[in-house]
Amino acid sequence: MTSGILLLDKPPGLSSNAALQRVRTLFGRVKAGHVGSLDPLATGMLPVCLGEATKIAGDIVAARKRYRFTIALGSSTTTGDSEGEVRERAAVPALARAAIEAVLARFLGPTEQVPPMYSALKQGGRPLYTLARAGLTVPRAPRAIELDALPLLALAEASLELEALCSKGTYIRVLAEDIARVLGTCGHVVALRRLYVEPFEHEEMHTLESLSAALPALLPADRPLAHLPAVELDPLATARLFRGQKVPTTLPGAHARVRIYGSDGVFLGVGAVEAGGLLQPRRLFQGI
Repeated sequence: MTSGILLLDKPPGLSSNAALQRVRTLFGRVKAGHVGSLDPLATGMLPVCLGEATKIAGDIVAARKRYRFTIALGSSTTTGDSEGEVRERAAVPALARAAIEAVLARFLGPTEQVPPMYSALKQGGRPLYTLARAGLTVPRAPRAIELDALPLLALAEASLELEALCSKGTYIRVLAEDIARVLGTCGHVVALRRLYVEPFEHEEMHTLESLSAALPALLPADRPLAHLPAVELDPLATARLFRGQKVPTTLPGAHARVRIYGSDGVFLGVGAVEAGGLLQPRRLFQGI
């Protein structure tokens, strides 16, 4: 069974789902899912979980992401990026680097952000973008996010190039609009690249073209779980665990989540350890 994680360098002009379907085709239509959508305009790291690795997709979703993006100042659009229609224009004040950096510092740390109408979030069972395309605007509850870094890379007369290290759920389009507003104008994203998703900062990305030429070895499914304690089981305990039974371990204390390995070092899945040392299965991998 094909299982593991592929780090796709998504090209511009393609939706995350369309990119995923191309990857699935190349890997023989194996079960797969992408982690963290990228807008069609955006490029960069799109983790794709294949086979049994789809069971740990939530661990990647929860991780921080780093983006590089460019804000065009002086106009805003219906979508928050260059794919939408211009809805507002405003003069761009003279901006000094020190003043901009002081504004950016105000966005650091925990904060709240209202998701955009052009997003895949659902309300009443319908994605918000379908409502937006019908000309509707509905109330959206603000969501907690956190920005850990927001450096200014370049400053032009009517544009800013920035990077953002942020928590899950952060919409860069909304961040760009908010920054422009505090600077006394309006703005929208004209370039966006996801540089990495933790913990894959230093891992190689693959393009659709390179995948068409040769399929690479996949990253192991336990790669995003290195922060969890590890438990090794002998063959008898492994068999009992896969029958849904609790098995004893020597791991001290209680742990809500642990990595489980067989005596051969093969990753078996994720479990929980009770205070008495009993390991119970949570999400086990089949056929690995």
